Amino acid sequence: MRTVGEIDADITQVKAEMLNVHGTDTEVYARIVGYYRSVRNWNRGKREEYKYRKLFIASDSSVQEHLPQTDCGCDTSMTSVSMSANSMETADHYELFVRKTCPNCPPVKECCSNLPLSGLQIDVDSAEGFAKASSSGVVSAPTAIFFDADGNEVGRAHSVREIQALSCLVRTAETAPALF
Repeated sequence: MRTVGEIDADITQVKAEMLNVHGTDTEVYARIVGYYRSVRNWNRGKREEYKYRKLFIASDSSVQEHLPQTDCGCDTSMTSVSMSANSMETADHYELFVRKTCPNCPPVKECCSNLPLSGLQIDVDSAEGFAKASSSGVVSAPTAIFFDADGNEVGRAHSVREIQALSCLVRTAETAPALF
């Protein structure tokens, strides 16, 4: 057990080391009400709003939506809706990666069970499920991956809203040309 004197000496040493730290703060600029301005100069309400903003990054093969991390234990800090380059391919089945303790998983399970697709539910808390999730590039629960009849991924979603967005873009064999 350490004495109070040893702890005070450690604190003094760390304070001395902190005086030798050289660097500058990073200035972050973001758009606010029509123009760009330093985030540190925003009022408290706008800074709080900034935490919940969504950033969309578009490329040829995907659209990613970044959402704030929740405190539910699920990693939703970087969720995404992604479609294959030919997003109108036919979805044939899905794999749904879930956790038992995830509060966001039950509504996604229910949404997927109502889809006119066959699906496999994978518990990422098990060793086999975690291995499958790792090999599929799944980093958060819930994650639904949609596949065509050849086993090629045609879409990926992490919430009911994202699944509904994909349902507008991906046709199923049973409902083509109508959307599910």
